[in-house]
Amino acid sequence: MSGAAPGKRDPGLQPERTRLAWRRTTLSLTVAAVLAVRTTLHEGPTTPALLACALCFTLWLGFLLLAHHRIRALATTPRPAALPPRHATAATACTVALAVCAAALIL
Repeated sequence: MSGAAPGKRDPGLQPERTRLAWRRTTLSLTVAAVLAVRTTLHEGPTTPALLACALCFTLWLGFLLLAHHRIRALATTPRPAALPPRHATAATACTVALAVCAAALIL
């Protein structure tokens, strides 16, 4: 056991791991959004494909905003507040919806 005083929290590397996880997820969604745009342009832009592509871009921007907010909170405070449930739900919804839109463009 280290010499930490009782009641003191030693976060260790957890905030860094969490920040890296947010960045990895953002990178994955960026790749999915770019592939959606590429697929749309490669196969010829149709109205449904352009709408799906615009939805992918909007979902990507929404997730990017949430991730940036969370990464900033993790980096600026020694003990960040828990992620609010509505933010967690929004991040999950953006991720799943973007995956569905990207898959729909491929099929």
